[in-house]
Order: sequence, then structure tokens, then C-alpha cells
Amino acid sequence: MHILVTGAAGMVGRKLVERLASEPDLFRADVEKLTLADVVEPPVPTSLLSIATTRTVDLAKQEDAISLIAGRPDLVFHLAAIVSGEAEVEFEKGYAINLDGTRYLFDAIRSEGVREPYCPRFVFASSIAVFGEPFPERISDDFFTTPLTSYGTQKAVSELLLADYSRKGFLDGIGIRLPTICIRPGKPNKAASGFFSNILREPLVGEEAMLPVEEDVRHWFASPRAAVGFCAHAASLDTSQLGARRNLTMPGLSALVGEQIEALRRVAGAKAADLIRREPNPEIRKIVAGWPRNFDARRALDLGFIAETRFDDIIRIHIEDELEGVIP
Repeated sequence: MHILVTGAAGMVGRKLVERLASEPDLFRADVEKLTLADVVEPPVPTSLLSIATTRTVDLAKQEDAISLIAGRPDLVFHLAAIVSGEAEVEFEKGYAINLDGTRYLFDAIRSEGVREPYCPRFVFASSIAVFGEPFPERISDDFFTTPLTSYGTQKAVSELLLADYSRKGFLDGIGIRLPTICIRPGKPNKAASGFFSNILREPLVGEEAMLPVEEDVRHWFASPRAAVGFCAHAASLDTSQLGARRNLTMPGLSALVGEQIEALRRVAGAKAADLIRREPNPEIRKIVAGWPRNFDARRALDLGFIAETRFDDIIRIHIEDELEGVIP
């Protein structure tokens, strides 16, 4: 099997590759070739050096998308994207990467299939940002997509293209709408949702964190470990079960910001929770107000996707995966 991962230098991409390194049978097939692509050179675990090739690409350039697909990967994980806050501020860049780049990959696959039969599994990392207000108490699988951000719009259009290219038999696509991934390791990025991780990650190592919204803000979460599990399960799922509805909202945990903070207090103590400083940011509050808060992800659950059900577990997973030996 040949696997292509776009966005392989990003958080989910890196963790997916690391998981493959530790579990060679993760995709229920022998991986003979691994292509890792991003705008910067992706890291390669030592155990995968013999099969991995890194590519530095810009998916806003159609020729780069064509060159990636020329290798005819059997399985594509399309994780590359401009994050929400950046896509909102840099309108043209967001559309160039998040929409045009995705469409270039789809068309490159279609063109390969014209030359010789070709229909790879295509796992697309979508987002709950495809939904917009007004929301019901819990968003069901039948709720319509009316995004209120450029990022959400780019993901929603890509979902439609994924479904249509799959219907035509050009690719075997599945879109997984990721919850906000928390706790993200590393440094803060330009995602408007970044503070959900910041208010936990920094206090866990004794640093202050800024909270730009009220504690009664509710949101939908899953851990990085769960996100990798979503990708792996989507890669091997029998997609005949999806029918024409190729995009799924992933399971997760609905929690208030205040509940996040209380979970931090339970796991790491009052000293950590007291490092959170309240600094209201009207722009972030406005963006977050238009995001969904709770889901009934029954369809994905019935298909075997799983996620955490307690925020304490999300915090403990971060400690296990990122802070072993750093904090007691």
C-alpha cells in the first residue's frame, strides 16, 4: 500500500504518522510506501525512514497537487488546511489552500483514472465549522450546513465535491468533521479555537494563559489521540455503509469552558487553574458565538468511531502523550 499524507507536518498529521510507526498494521495492510507532504518538510520517525519520502509542496499550485497524485497513492489523508482564524483574515489564501488545493487533488485523481483505472480511498479532514446558527440543542446527522465563516464555507464546499467525485467513482471518499482538537501540543497557532487548548496546556507546565471568552461558552471537543483514531478507522471503513452521504460528524465531548477549568483543577490542582487570566476579546467571542456546541453523532458512533466522554480524560491523555517526565 502507498499512503499519501498532506499536512504531514501538522499536529494530526505528525501524530498519525507516529501511530503508524508504532503500529505497522494500523491500516490492516502492509505499507510499502509513505509520502509525507506539507509546506515545510515533515518529520519522519526512524522506523519509517526506509519507506518514507518527504515533499515540500504548496497545494495552492495545481502542479504540486498533480505531482503528489502522480505516484498513485492507494490511500490519501488530506489534512492540509489554513486554520480558521487565518482563513477568516486572509480570505484569498484560505480559499486557495482549503478549497482550490482540495479541488486540485480531486481533479488530479480523476485525471489519473482517465489514463488508467484508479480510485483511491480519500480521507478528508473536515470540520464542525460547516454548521452555523441557529442551532438546536443537539445537532443531528440531518442538520443542514450553513457555515458562518470562510473556513467553514471552504470545508462545506469541499464536502460537496468529495461526495460528487465519490458518486462518479473517481475516488472513494469519506469526510470526517473533526471536533475542536484539545489539548493541542506545541505553541499557540492562528486558529480562533486555540484558546480552548491554551487555557489547559500552558497552566499544566506552570505558565499563564489568556481566556478571551466567558466560562459559559460551550463547545465540542476530542483529543488528538481520538483524531488519529478517526483517521485510522475512516481508512479501513466499508464505505458502502455511507451511501451517498459521505461526510460524517465525529463523536466528541460537549463541555463548557468552566467545565474545562474545573477538570484542570481536579487533574492538576488549584495552582494550575489559577494561572488562567480573563482577557475578553470581542473578535474571538464573535467567531466562537457562531460555532456549534453539541452533537448527536449517532451515525459515526454506529459505524465504530469513538472519542472521550470526560474532560478529565482529555487532560490526562495530554499529560501521558506530551508531558511524561515533564510534570509529576
